[in-house]
Amino acid sequence: MRIDDLINNTGEWLKGTGPQSHIVMSSRIRLARNVSKVPFPSRANKKDLTAVYDSVKSAIEKSGYLKDSVVLRINDLDNLDKQFLIERHLMSHDHAASGEGRAIAFSKEEILSIMINEEDHLRVQAMQSGFNLFETWKIMDTIDNELSKNINFAYDDQWGYLTACPTNTGTGIRGSVMLHLPALVMTKQINKVLEAIAKLSFASRGFYGEGTQAIGNFFQISNQVSLGHSEEDILQNINGLVRQVIEQEEQARQTLLVQNKAVLEDKICRSYGVLRNAHIISSQETVDLLSMVRLGIDSGVIKDVDTQAINELFIMIQPAHLQKIEGKKLSATERDAKRASLIREKLEK
Repeated sequence: MRIDDLINNTGEWLKGTGPQSHIVMSSRIRLARNVSKVPFPSRANKKDLTAVYDSVKSAIEKSGYLKDSVVLRINDLDNLDKQFLIERHLMSHDHAASGEGRAIAFSKEEILSIMINEEDHLRVQAMQSGFNLFETWKIMDTIDNELSKNINFAYDDQWGYLTACPTNTGTGIRGSVMLHLPALVMTKQINKVLEAIAKLSFASRGFYGEGTQAIGNFFQISNQVSLGHSEEDILQNINGLVRQVIEQEEQARQTLLVQNKAVLEDKICRSYGVLRNAHIISSQETVDLLSMVRLGIDSGVIKDVDTQAINELFIMIQPAHLQKIEGKKLSATERDAKRASLIREKLEK
C-alpha cells in the first residue's frame, strides 16, 4: 500500500456514523509507552532509536490487529507526504519534523496508528467515528496487550507507565472527543463552556490537536492528567463532561431554530450556495462554510448531502491533499482554484 492510496479511502473517523455523530465527529484514545531501560527519544542516540524502531516493527508484525499495517520511516517521506499524513490525523507536526529512527505505522482503515520515537518511543492511537470512547478503548486495550507481549514497557509500581512528559505518567492515556459546536459559537456561549472545561482540569484544543486553533467550529476535549486515575475513571470523566457539552450544543441549536430560524436557514443556504458555485476559495473560508452546511444537514435544512461527504471535504480541501489529487505541487492560487473545483464536483454528486 502506498500513501497515495489513502486519497480514495475514507478513514473510519470520517464516516459520520456512531452515537451522537451529529455533534461528535470522532473519538480517539492515545497511549504513551516507552521501552524499558532505553532513554526517551529526546535523550536517545541513533543506536537507541534504531533499536526501538526494530523492536516495535517486530511487535507490529506479530500483532493480530496490526500485522497488515503500513510502516514508513520519516526520513523516507518528502514534505508533501508528511503534511498529508498530518492532515489525515495519523501523525503530529512534531513527529514530521523529526528524523533519524522515527517512523509511522497505520492500519489501512486508519483506525490505528503508531508514532515511533516521537516524544515517547510509542504513541499508539485508535480512532472511531461518533461518540465511541469506550468502544475505542476496547480496541486500544487489545492493541496494548498485544504489544506488551513483545515489548518490555517502562513501568514503575508507584508511578505507573513512565513517559517523557509528566502529565502522561501513570496510565499514559489521553482520551479525546472532537465536537462540532457551531450553535454554541453563534450564540456566544462557547467561551463560557471552554472556561468551565478548563476549571475542571480538562483541555480543549483545535482541529489538529495540541497547539492548534479551532477551525470550522470544531473543538477537541481531552483529559490533561493520567496519574492517580484508572483508564476507566478517566474515560468516565471525559464521557460525563462531553455529554454535558452535547446537551448544551443541542439546546443552543434549538434556540437558534426557534428564535432565529429564518436567519439560521439563510446563513446555511448561503454557505451551501457559495460552496456549490465558487471558482476560487481559501481553506479558511471553506471550513467555515462547511461547518454551516454540516449544521444544515444535522438540522434538516439541507437534505441532499450526507454528513460523510462533508466530513471528507474537511480533509480533502487541505493543501497536501489537493496536491496529491492533482499529482503535482500547486501554488496558493492554484490550490484555491482546485479546492473550489473539487467542492463543486463533490456536492454535485
